[in-house]
Amino acid sequence: MGGGLKYPIRESDDVEAEKHKDDYLRGIVDMGSNGIRFSVTNLAPPTSRILPTLVSYRLDLSLYSAQYNDKGEKVPIPDDIIEQITAALLRFKAICSDLNVPKKHIRIIATEATRTAINSEQYCKEIKNATGLEVEMLPKEEEGYVGALGVASGFSNVSGLVMDLGGGSCQITWMNMKDGVVEVSPRGSVSFPYGAAALTKKLEELRKEDNPDAAVAAFRAEMKQNFITAYADLNIPDGMAEKAIRDGGFPLYLSGGGFRGWGYLLLYLSQIHGRSYPISLINGFTVSKKAFEDIEHLKKVAKEADKIFRVSDRRRAQVPAVAFLVNVLAEALPHGILMAHFCQGGVREGILFRELKPEVRQQGPLEVATKPLAHKSAHAMSRLIVAAIPAASKKRAFPENISPHIIRAFANLLFVHSNMGKETASTAALYSTSTGFMASTHGVTHENRALLALLLVSRYDGELPPREQDFKTALQEILTPEQVWWTRYLGEVGQLVCSVYPVGSVDSDIPRVKVEAEWASGFGKHDDKEGIRLVLSIKKVEDDEFMLKETLEELTGEIEKVGKRKNWIGGREGWGMSVQVDVREVDKF
Repeated sequence: MGGGLKYPIRESDDVEAEKHKDDYLRGIVDMGSNGIRFSVTNLAPPTSRILPTLVSYRLDLSLYSAQYNDKGEKVPIPDDIIEQITAALLRFKAICSDLNVPKKHIRIIATEATRTAINSEQYCKEIKNATGLEVEMLPKEEEGYVGALGVASGFSNVSGLVMDLGGGSCQITWMNMKDGVVEVSPRGSVSFPYGAAALTKKLEELRKEDNPDAAVAAFRAEMKQNFITAYADLNIPDGMAEKAIRDGGFPLYLSGGGFRGWGYLLLYLSQIHGRSYPISLINGFTVSKKAFEDIEHLKKVAKEADKIFRVSDRRRAQVPAVAFLVNVLAEALPHGILMAHFCQGGVREGILFRELKPEVRQQGPLEVATKPLAHKSAHAMSRLIVAAIPAASKKRAFPENISPHIIRAFANLLFVHSNMGKETASTAALYSTSTGFMASTHGVTHENRALLALLLVSRYDGELPPREQDFKTALQEILTPEQVWWTRYLGEVGQLVCSVYPVGSVDSDIPRVKVEAEWASGFGKHDDKEGIRLVLSIKKVEDDEFMLKETLEELTGEIEKVGKRKNWIGGREGWGMSVQVDVREVDKF
C-alpha cells in the first residue's frame, strides 16, 4: 500500500479548471428506446472522475413503442411524438444556456430506436431544423463499446462480460479495465435485436401463432445459437476464460434499462420479508448466480407485488421477456455465470468517460469525492494509518479488497463529523456513503460504501443508538468477516491519529508520533498464534503540555479491545487477531 496519491490531484488543476470552467460542461441527450435522458455534467478537475451531474432528468417516452400501431405494424415516428421530443430538446437547450454550456458541447446521441425508424432521416432533420443540433447516430457496434465504457465508469476495476439491454437492442462484449486502461474485444461488441421492448413484442407475436410452443422453442434455439456464436466471435482472452473455468463462471456487468429493471426487482426481494439489504443504489449492486437466474420467482413477484421500488409498470410488463433472455443466456454461455454486477452507467456515462485520460480514470471515486472535505494534512494522516498495517508475510497479508483509495478517502473524512455530538456523529457517518452526501458519487461499489461507512463509525468508537444497529449489521453482511475486523481496527487507529493531531494539522518536520506495525505471536491472553504488534514511538519531553504519552496510553486499550476474542467478528470462534500496542519514549526518531 503506502501513503500518498499515485496520481496526485494538483492545486494547479483547480486554478486551470476555474479559468475555463464553462469548457468542462457537457450537455448530453441519450435518446434511447424506452426513454430520453437529459443531463449536464461538469468534467472539470479535480472531480472529473466521478462525472459530477449538475442537472439530470428523463422524458418518459418510449420511442420504440411509438413506432407501432394498434395492429402491431411498424409505422413512422408520429408527428405528435416528434413535436413532444423537439419541445423537450428546446427546453434542454434553454437549461444548457442558463448553465453556460457551450453549444459545441451539447450532444444528442441516438441509438437503436432512432437508427431503425422508418422515417429516421426525416426525424433527425426536423430536430436539426427546430433546435440547431445534430442527432449523432451511434452505430450498433459502437453502441456496445460506449455502453461498456459506461459500465467501466461505475467501477475501479472490471474483468468479465459486459451486456447492455436497452429497449430495442442488446449488446455483449468482454472488458478488462485496470489502472484506468480499458480493453475490450477487437470486434467491439455483438448487437442483437433483443431489447426488452423488442423481445416483449416478439414473444407476444410468437404466442399468437398456431403452434406457439414450437414457435417459442425455435426462437429460443435461435437466440441460444446467436449467443454461442457471439461468444466465439468476441475472442475472449484465454486468461479470462481460464479464470471462468476455475471460478465456476463469468462475472457479468449489466447496464441498460432492461437489466436495471431486473436488478431493482432483485434489490426489492433483498429488502422484504425480513431481509435488510442496506443500500438502495443500483450501481455496484451484486447478486449471486442463483439469485440472478431465479426467473420463475422473479416473474411471480413482478406480477403479484403491489409496487416495486424503481420498477415502472412498463418495466414490470417486460420482466417475462428479460427472464426469457436471462434463461437463454445462462444456457448459452460456456462455463456459465458466476455473479451479476448491476451498473448505472450507460451511453451517457460512456460518452463522458471516453473523454477522461487513463490517469484520471484510475483515481478512486471515493477519494476524489472526499478530497474537497479533507484537512490539509490528510495525506500525512493516511500514511500514519497505513503504517499501522503490517507488511505482507508468507502467512499473513492485509486484504487486497480494502484498497489504498479507501484508506485515503477515510483520512479525508476523519474530521467531517467531529463537530457533532456523540449521539449523532456515528449515525451521520454510518449513512454518509449510502444516503448521505456521498450517495451520488459515481463509480463506487456497495462493498466500498460499506467499508468506508464502517471505518468512519469505528473512528467514533462505534457508538450507535439501538435503532441504527440493524443498519450497521446489514452493512457488515455485505463484507467478509475479515474486512469487518479490519474496519474496526483501522477505525480505532484513525481515532488515535485524530487525538494526536486534534486539529488535523501534521508538521512533517516535527512529528509527534511514529507508527510501526508487525505480525507477532506469543502474546494475548490465549497465546494466539499470530496477531499485530503496534508500536507508537514518541519523543521524551519534560513536562509535556500536550500530554501525548497519557493521551496515547488512554487510547491503546480501545485498539487492543478489537483484538479480544469476544470482540472478533462472529464471536470467540470467528475472525480476528490479537492486538498489542506498545507506547515507547525515544530520544529521537
